[in-house]
Amino acid sequence: MELNGKRVLVVGLGRSGVASALFLKSRGARVTVSDAKSSEQLREEIPALLDQGIAVETGGHGERTFQDQDLIVVSPGVPVDAQPITQARALGQEVIGEIELAAQFLPGPIVAITGSNGKTTTTTLTGEILSAGGLKTLVGGNIGTPAISLVEHASPETVTVLEVSSFQLETIRSFRPKIAVVLNVTPDHLDRHRTFEAYVDAKARIFENQQSGDFAVLNADDPTCVQLAGRTQAQVWWFSRKREVDRGAFVRGGQIVVKSASSEREVMPVSEIPLKGAHNLENLLSAVCAGMLMGCDAGKIREAVRNFKAVEHRLEYVATVNGVEYYNDSKATNVDATIKALESFPGNIHLILGGKDKGSDYTVLNDLLGQRVKCVYTIGAAAEKIEGQIKAPSVVPARTIETAVKQASTSAQPGDVVLLAPACASFDQFQNYEHRGRVFKELVRSLHSAN
Repeated sequence: MELNGKRVLVVGLGRSGVASALFLKSRGARVTVSDAKSSEQLREEIPALLDQGIAVETGGHGERTFQDQDLIVVSPGVPVDAQPITQARALGQEVIGEIELAAQFLPGPIVAITGSNGKTTTTTLTGEILSAGGLKTLVGGNIGTPAISLVEHASPETVTVLEVSSFQLETIRSFRPKIAVVLNVTPDHLDRHRTFEAYVDAKARIFENQQSGDFAVLNADDPTCVQLAGRTQAQVWWFSRKREVDRGAFVRGGQIVVKSASSEREVMPVSEIPLKGAHNLENLLSAVCAGMLMGCDAGKIREAVRNFKAVEHRLEYVATVNGVEYYNDSKATNVDATIKALESFPGNIHLILGGKDKGSDYTVLNDLLGQRVKCVYTIGAAAEKIEGQIKAPSVVPARTIETAVKQASTSAQPGDVVLLAPACASFDQFQNYEHRGRVFKELVRSLHSAN
């Protein structure tokens, strides 16, 4: 892709938007950025852009801004059906996302990982497995470091491991992963995608440009993933914690086994996995598949897994206070993630639930709430909806995370667990899920220091 002298508009000034604008400018493009937020809200982002001679539009998207652009790069937070984007496409303008832009310039193979839950843990673990296997590896994407920021560090020998979201996949064109991993697909982001079918279609785009020499790694225990196998030209490998598969990774007799058409080998005992929860066993199996497909030695994979630490905000142990364990799973931003978190503990759970609703059905939590939860503390904008749908032994309308932690710490008994697994986005009361998780941890640590 030739950028020198081209007029390029970047829409949305999140992390990836800022990184895209700076990259495009460094390649000689004439760059404008546009964001609906006010200049005050973007005061931290704007100076670096202006310093590079990038034109900045805030407070909305002017119709003239979109005219006569050679390329429009849309940030994942901007809906693809937003009026200016739809109009630009109708006029024949080229509209892509940051992941697509990065893919044009990343010279080595890409391992792309998507799914409703487990993406960040799996992406991080896959990166560590490949590094342990002796491969030059970069990790980024939806995980925090924009893919476009990795380009300057990449060579043809570099394997780039990317976490990709449904929002990012909506705006690809030629993005072609050597290995595409789909961990699971359960209802999420229905406030944006509107239907589950549209959400599945967005996820399935990860396979769109794959060819017969590429690989698709799919969850054999997830019905939607099984259906997706028919939507790729790549070679399909499976992972399963429930049954043996012909090609892929599974559990037999307490051992993780990888099987191909010509061989079978044990990689490691399940007992050595340092992460809690059956969902993390699935994440691990998919990462093992990716590692084996990239040629990593089984012993190196085992070593990487044994040394792996839980990713921050993913079922992260925080502290034990007065015999009560506190866990931060702020990344549980949908109902299925909260189910997986609840399944990781046998019972006696005090659950903090709520935030910004994403069109979710909270009634599916009720069986587990009845079996394992002592009390639910609701917070955020979705609290009233949640209270109307759930059935738990006790429900406390806490409204804020500060009140929820305080009340849970008063009610919980030694041996109980206080779990932040909100099943919602964070944007009603926090900047993002990381901010929510950090606040929770600070509150727990203040309890600890008070004792």
